Amino acid sequence: MADDTVAALDEADAYAELREHYTQGVELTEAEVDTIADVAVGYVRNVLRFFGETNIAIDEYEGDDGELILDVTGGNLAVLIGRHGRTLDALQMVVSSLMSSTLRFHYPVVVDVEGYKNRRKEKLRGIALSAASRAKRQHSKVSLPPMNAYERRLVHLALVDDPEVTTHSEGEEPSRHVVVTALRA
Repeated sequence: MADDTVAALDEADAYAELREHYTQGVELTEAEVDTIADVAVGYVRNVLRFFGETNIAIDEYEGDDGELILDVTGGNLAVLIGRHGRTLDALQMVVSSLMSSTLRFHYPVVVDVEGYKNRRKEKLRGIALSAASRAKRQHSKVSLPPMNAYERRLVHLALVDDPEVTTHSEGEEPSRHVVVTALRA
């Protein structure tokens, strides 16, 4: 075998044990999560270099659903968020694809820039609660503006425990949106 092929096989096998633990539902050790974080941080730093961003800090922490969250701070990062977070969504997709390709399994990694996604999550929760209140008050349905799948999911989750409303998505991408409907008592 050529040296390049052997090196590629060694790299592919570098994550075999980690992949096996994860796919079998075994709780990953701190060292294994650190390995995943190191790979993810490396990819984020490399992508950000294309934007000329080299003086950044990346904080790593575990999210509410067990995902690894990388929060990028420093530099001029507003351009990475983009209009309504679309550029950040694209960065998220690129990093997730690179991670899945490298690890050969999907580990949930969320890339955030200066806490934007957390602020957006809270704002969407407020929008959802306001829409539910309006739907109940008017005994009707309220259509929200178009959102990506992740944001629609957050709206659905924000209202899942409200027995007085139901939610569903309508429309085709990119105009797909959530409809909040008051239930008749």
